[in-house]
Amino acid sequence: MLHEILLSLSGQPSPLFNPETEGGSVSEDAFPLVSPPEKALLASLARLSRLHTELRTHTALISSSHPSVICRAVSTAISSRHLGEFQRKILEVEKSILVEDSGYVGGYGIVPLSTIVGEFSPWTRRLEWLWETVRLIWPIDSRNKDQLCTGVVLIDHLRAETQTGYVDLKDIALHLVGIAETAWMRQLAPWLLYGNLPILGGSDFFIQRDNASHDQPPTATQFIVHPELLPQFVTAHTASSILFIGKTLNLIRAKRSAPAANPSAGLSTTSVTLHTEHIQQLAALKSPISASRLSSAVNAIRFSLSQSTLSKIFPLPKILEILSVLHDFLLLRRGEFATALVAHADTRIQERYRKHGPSASRHNASEDLRGLSIKEGDVVTALSQTLSELYSLQTEEDPADDKLDLAKELLRLSLKQDVDNPALSPDIAGFDMVARISDVAFDDLLFPTPTCLSVHVRSPLDLFLSSSDISVYSKIHSYILGIRRAQMHLGDLWKHTFLRKIHPSPWGPPRSSTPYGQSRLNLGRQRDNIRTRQMRPIWATGSASLFVLSEIGSYFQGEVLNGNWQHFRNWIEGGSPTTGSRPGTASSGNSKRTDHLQGIDDPSDSSSGGASQTVQRHDPETLTAAHRRYLFSLVESLFLTDVSFTKALRSLLMSVEHFIALVVRLESIQRNMDLETDEGVVDTLVDYAGEEREVWHLLGAARASVEAGIKDAVARLRDIDDSRSGEGRQMLEFVRDSRENGSLEINGSATEPGSFHYVPRKAAGVDRLLMKLDFGNANGGMGLGVTAAGAFGEMA
Repeated sequence: MLHEILLSLSGQPSPLFNPETEGGSVSEDAFPLVSPPEKALLASLARLSRLHTELRTHTALISSSHPSVICRAVSTAISSRHLGEFQRKILEVEKSILVEDSGYVGGYGIVPLSTIVGEFSPWTRRLEWLWETVRLIWPIDSRNKDQLCTGVVLIDHLRAETQTGYVDLKDIALHLVGIAETAWMRQLAPWLLYGNLPILGGSDFFIQRDNASHDQPPTATQFIVHPELLPQFVTAHTASSILFIGKTLNLIRAKRSAPAANPSAGLSTTSVTLHTEHIQQLAALKSPISASRLSSAVNAIRFSLSQSTLSKIFPLPKILEILSVLHDFLLLRRGEFATALVAHADTRIQERYRKHGPSASRHNASEDLRGLSIKEGDVVTALSQTLSELYSLQTEEDPADDKLDLAKELLRLSLKQDVDNPALSPDIAGFDMVARISDVAFDDLLFPTPTCLSVHVRSPLDLFLSSSDISVYSKIHSYILGIRRAQMHLGDLWKHTFLRKIHPSPWGPPRSSTPYGQSRLNLGRQRDNIRTRQMRPIWATGSASLFVLSEIGSYFQGEVLNGNWQHFRNWIEGGSPTTGSRPGTASSGNSKRTDHLQGIDDPSDSSSGGASQTVQRHDPETLTAAHRRYLFSLVESLFLTDVSFTKALRSLLMSVEHFIALVVRLESIQRNMDLETDEGVVDTLVDYAGEEREVWHLLGAARASVEAGIKDAVARLRDIDDSRSGEGRQMLEFVRDSRENGSLEINGSATEPGSFHYVPRKAAGVDRLLMKLDFGNANGGMGLGVTAAGAFGEMA
C-alpha cells in the first residue's frame, strides 16, 4: 500500500483513492481491511493527491492558453519549481523507505502511516495556497478568456500574500512575485528602451494603442494608459513618464522610417543612442519592486533622453509658439479676434434667421434662435472670414505675423457633436482636471448650436499637449467669449440712435410755424417725452449689466489670464517670475522673449549661456506637468469649478441676450409706428400698437430677470470672497496629489542640479473685483432701484 500511496501522491491514478468523491477520500470497496483510523490518516494524503493532480492539469492549461504572459510565467513557475519540489519530496521519502532509513522504517520493517502523513503535512497548506492562486488566475467555471485574471491583479494579489504569517508561504509568494515582476519588466523594457509595445501579452500591458488611431499613419499613432492595468507600485506620474518616453521613441522611429517625400517639418530624426546606463537602471530593480526606485529609474532615463534627443525634438521656441497661439486666440488676448469672430457669427445667424423668419416669432427672437439649424459650413465660414479680417488689418509696414499664420493652420471651429469623449485624452491627470470643471455649458452662446474652437496639435507637440488640455482650453474660450459677446452686444445698444434721441429731427420753419406744424410738434414732443421716461429704466439696466460684465471680463482677462500667462512664460524662459498683478505691454514682452530666444538659438554667445543652462533644466515632461498646473490654476481662478457661480453667470448671459433682442425688436416696432403716424405708411396686417404693449410687458420681465441675474452673480462672488479660507483648496489638493504621485519631482533625484517645479501664480483675490462693483454701485452704475411695475406703469 505504501507504493500505492506514493504513486497517488505523484499524480498517478490509484484505486486507493476515489477521484469522483469530494476531497479524494479512501474508497470503501477497494480496501475493506483498512481500519477507520487509517482511513482518517489517509484522508489528508488523498487531499494532497487530488490537489497535485488538479494543479498539474490546471497549470498546463494556463501555461498553454492564458492570454497574459505574466500569468503564464507564474503558472509555469508553480508547475516546474514548487510542484517539482513536492515531487522530489516524494522521491526522498520513497528512497528513505527503500534504504530502510530508521527515521521512516521501524522494527520488523514496518513503516508507520503516521510518519508518512507527518512528512507531507506541511505540503497540504502549500498546495492549498497554490490551488487558490491557480484558481484566481483561471477560475474553474470560467470559459470566457476575456474574464480571466490579468497580470496586474495577480501581481497585486501575490504582493499582498507575502504578508501572511507562514514563512513557507511567504517564500513561495516572494518567488512568484519575482517571476511575475520579471515578466512585467520584460514587457516594460522594450517600451522604455525602443518605444515598442510588447509582442506577446500586449493586451495585458497598461499602455496600448488607441482604437481610434488604427487607421491613421504610423506617425499619428496614439497611445493611451489603461489605469486598471497599472500595478500598485506604479504611480500615476510614473505611468505618465513611461508613456511619454515610449511615445517619443516611437515617434522618432516612425519619422526615421517615413518616406523622404513626406518629411515632418521641423522634426529632427536623429537616431537615439541606447545608453548602457538605461539598461543598468532597469536591471538594478530587484523584486519586490518599490514605487520610489521604479520612479527614480524612469526619471533618470527620461532626463538622459531630455539632455540628448528630446531637446532637439522639443525646441523651446516651438513650445512657446504654440502656447502663445493658445493664449492669443483661445484665451482671447487678441481682442480683435474675439470682436471679428462674434461679428461674423452674428452675420451667419442673421442670414439663417432670415430664412427661418416666416416661422419665427416677432417678439421672442432669442428663443427662436435656439431652434435655428446651424451647419458645419456656417461655423467654418465664420472662422475663415474672421482670420481674413485679421489679415486685412495688417499694413505693409507691419512685420510678418507668424502667430497669425500658425493660427490659420491650427485653429478649428466645429460643431460640438462628441461631447467630452474620454477616449480623446491619453493622460491620467487630465481626466481629473476635466472632471472638476463645472458641467454648465457656455458653448452655445456664439451659435445656437454648441460649437468648439480647438487647436489641431501636430506631431511631435502632441506629446506636450494632450487632448484633455485642448478640451480645457476650449471650455475656457467659450466661457470668456460668452462674457465678451454679451459685453459687445450691450455696448452696441447705444448705437441705436432712434432709441437714444429724437430721430429724425423735428420740423423747422416755415412748416413748424403753421397751426398744423405746431400741432404735430406738440404731439411729437409728448410722444418723445413718454418714450424717454419709459426708456430710462431700460438704459439703467443695460448700463448696470454692461458695467458688471465689463468688470468681470476685465478681471478674468487682465488679472487671471494675462497675469498667469506672463508668470508662466517667464518661468519657462528661465527669468524671474513677476509677482505683480499687472502684466507688461505686448511689445515689451515680445522683445524680452525674442532676445531670450536668440540667446537660446546661439549657444556660442557667452552672454546667453546662463539663460540657456537654465532652460535646459526644464525637460519636456517637466514642462508638461508645469503646463497642467498652470492650466488648472486658470480653471480655479476663473471660478470654473464653482457650479453656483457658473450657473448664475450663464443665467445672466441668457437674460441679457433676451433683453437685447427685445430692445432691438422695440426699436423696429416704434419705427413702423412713426411711419404710420407721420408718413401715413400703414400695414393693415400688423397691429404695431398691440405689439408694442406686449413687448413692453416682456421687457419688464426681461429687465427684472437681468437685475436678478446681476444680484445672483454678485452674491455668489461675495460668497466666494467670504470663503477665502477655502479658496484654492482644490488647487492645494491637486498639487498634493501630484506630489504624492511624484509629479513634482522634476528630474527624479535631488542630486540633479537646478531642479525645481513650477508654482502657479495666485491671482488677486475676488475682493478687488467686489470693490470695483461696490464703487460702481455707489456712483449709480448699478442703481436698479426702479421696479418694473413702476417703470412701465405709465403705459396707456
